[in-house]
Amino acid sequence: MNAVRPANRPGNPCFSSGPCAKRPGWSLGGLSEAALGRSHRAKVGKTKLAEVIERSKTILGMPADYRLGIVPASDTGAVEMALWSLLGARGVDVLAWESFGKGWATDAAKQLKLTDLNVIEADYGDLPDLSQVSFDRDVVFTWNGTTSGVKVPDGDWIPAERQGLTLCDATSAAFAMDLPWDKLDVVTWSWQKVLGGEAAHGMLALSPRAVERLESYSPAWPLPKIFRLTKGGKLIEGVFKGETINTPSMLAVEDALDALKWAEEIGGLKALIGRSEQSLKAVADWVEASDWADFLAATPETRSCTSICLKIVDPWFLSLDADAQGAAAKRIASLLEEEGVAYDIGGYRDAPVGLRLWGGATVEPSDMAALLPWLDWAYGAVKTEKAAA
Repeated sequence: MNAVRPANRPGNPCFSSGPCAKRPGWSLGGLSEAALGRSHRAKVGKTKLAEVIERSKTILGMPADYRLGIVPASDTGAVEMALWSLLGARGVDVLAWESFGKGWATDAAKQLKLTDLNVIEADYGDLPDLSQVSFDRDVVFTWNGTTSGVKVPDGDWIPAERQGLTLCDATSAAFAMDLPWDKLDVVTWSWQKVLGGEAAHGMLALSPRAVERLESYSPAWPLPKIFRLTKGGKLIEGVFKGETINTPSMLAVEDALDALKWAEEIGGLKALIGRSEQSLKAVADWVEASDWADFLAATPETRSCTSICLKIVDPWFLSLDADAQGAAAKRIASLLEEEGVAYDIGGYRDAPVGLRLWGGATVEPSDMAALLPWLDWAYGAVKTEKAAA
């Protein structure tokens, strides 16, 4: 273990998995054009909201006939809106291999009380058997497991011709991974992940097939106002033109625009993906040489380039009981926070004990590389502390 503090420090210690690091060079001055004190229904407000929608569609390469709207309550609100509005028309398969996927499965079973429901699960670190999925049914899944660091490798497992809808929670994938739009009918994300935006706002993308479902199917359960996407059997088109269902923060809207403009300036989606993959490459090279850390994701093809989850494999650590392992991992994260080197890198509360590094596009790959020797230092310090205790 490295007992000497590394000389090089990350320029930005923000490695939280949400809200995530602001873009390089960000400052409050960049939000000076925010429409503060103005109604979001006034021309200036609607124009800015519509601009977020159009810039997002362009960067992501979304098909022209897809609708994209800004909805309440972050990615969670967007997913819930889709589940409550669309499910129930046919059988449903839910894939769950981390906390959020398991949450959507719980909603389908215990809140919507769907009777024709298959939940296809896998442990943290693995993907479910994708061959078990039936696309005659609606399919709900996360593209990238934020709490496990495990992603689907691609969209090849989804047929272009299918009977059911695919509902994809892409909150830690959008803007950092290439999403195959022809395979996805509903896609959700939030501003505070890959582009480092502020909280409370979600994005909901709908394919023409999803719109057709909305206009032809009425769920058996009542829908709260903030979930309603149709009126009189027709899509409420205003939602997808910047006419939000509830009052958005115009400061957060301006911040989202700032991030989108930065993304355009650096080269769009390809550049965003490249930055994230550079950070993953730095971690992968370090893991290969490490004698104490490994990826939680079992196979390289499923390793997330945004939520990079690590497990501790040192025999000394594995010999500790569960409480001692948890305490040691928390101490590593605390030491790095005390040093001002890395904030908020503890593993998710429901995940196996370990560390979680955010590698989204707003993180400088050089900062990720600078962090890694500090992980060695902190682990060595904790191991020494425990041995001396």
